Amino acid sequence: MYWAKTAPSRIRQERESNSMKMELIQPFINAADAVLSQGLQGNTKVGNLTMEEEAYRRKGVAGMIALTGDIEGRIILDLEPQTAVKVASHYAGAELPESDALIKETIFELANQVVGNAISALNDQGFHFRVHPPLLLTAQEGDKTSEDTEALMICFETTMGNVFMNVALRYNKKRLADHAALGA
Repeated sequence: MYWAKTAPSRIRQERESNSMKMELIQPFINAADAVLSQGLQGNTKVGNLTMEEEAYRRKGVAGMIALTGDIEGRIILDLEPQTAVKVASHYAGAELPESDALIKETIFELANQVVGNAISALNDQGFHFRVHPPLLLTAQEGDKTSEDTEALMICFETTMGNVFMNVALRYNKKRLADHAALGA
């Protein structure tokens, strides 16, 4: 019934809006897959992809990187506690205790690599960003998504456990309007 009453142009706008957002999100998925498979020296499989409408719920050790510029938002890389220890131990070349500070630093470094690779791909498409330093998420629950910012949760299945990435991005409306006005 809803589709019958919706104007075709509105349906087309919604589809175009969603595909544009996937164009923004796909570089992060590709970057995470490449960074994890290369860094962990094993196969990665993209598991569940879900839209998050509620507040973000942390799974374990989570680092967040905020982006500002033509596109704004944040990327959260979140590892279950036992996965975080295995991954950090792998990078350190020795078994680490669960309380080791290197675990947090490893998550930050992985998040930086993922975001850096994705941003490079988006910069090649003409987008400009400012990447902020990673922050450790300590609250069990984060901000809710908003009407103009959707969040996509992606689970990467690795040989060391699941790695979750939450991507919440939106176009900076002012910068997008300025960009369009310049005819770029």
